[in-house]
Amino acid sequence: MDVQKKGGLAGADAGRRRVVTDAVAALAPLPGMTAAICASLGVSRATVARKHARLSAPPAIARPRPRPVRALNDAKRQLVLGVLRTPRFADQAPAEIYAALLDEGVYRCSIRTMYRILDDNGEVRERRQQLSHPVYRKPELLAEKPNEVWSWDITKLKGPEKWSYYYLYVILDIYSRRVVGWCVAKAETAMLFKQLFGETVAKYNVPPGQLTLHADNGAPMKSKATGLLLADLGVAQSHRRPHTSNDNPYSEATWRP
Repeated sequence: MDVQKKGGLAGADAGRRRVVTDAVAALAPLPGMTAAICASLGVSRATVARKHARLSAPPAIARPRPRPVRALNDAKRQLVLGVLRTPRFADQAPAEIYAALLDEGVYRCSIRTMYRILDDNGEVRERRQQLSHPVYRKPELLAEKPNEVWSWDITKLKGPEKWSYYYLYVILDIYSRRVVGWCVAKAETAMLFKQLFGETVAKYNVPPGQLTLHADNGAPMKSKATGLLLADLGVAQSHRRPHTSNDNPYSEATWRP
């Protein structure tokens, strides 16, 4: 306990002296009074002098970095930038460009200089061709009467044995929330839906140009067989945006337990 108490007192005393030293250095007393003040307060006069000199020193001026003698001039930098922007090298990293030019016996500059030139022009980024995702428009469908907008989907049903499943096809009318067509099959194919949809359209006698069929982006929904069938029947297609189940809310909500 005594050792800890002595250590704490020593630390507090050192902190007090540091605060007093900073205060005396900031006040900057007259040269003749500095020795007397330091002696009365019990602080080092040399420490006060060093801190006072540091506080009163003018701020350092940032000097620009001198241009190296062997640095490329503006014309050569533009020449290198033109090489980096060519269709041949537009999607390659500077290291690849440097190696390709050396294989041809051409030396323009170092790899680091290529990076500097690209950085000065704001082109230090991913140089490879990237896939640009289009902006998908949110589907907006209005049903004012039955048989104007239908939605359909496929879900799995557990079979009587383990690892056995059946596929439930359901066509739902948006206006009345009525199941207008359904079937259970052992496979998920566009040909099965083609037969089901043709029978459902004939059952309700839907004229061409009146119906819009909405679905997700599954393989049977976007298959060529489904598209040709809908074109023959005069039915407009609508699909949800990728990874957005809220665009097909009525069919998705049907599968909730």
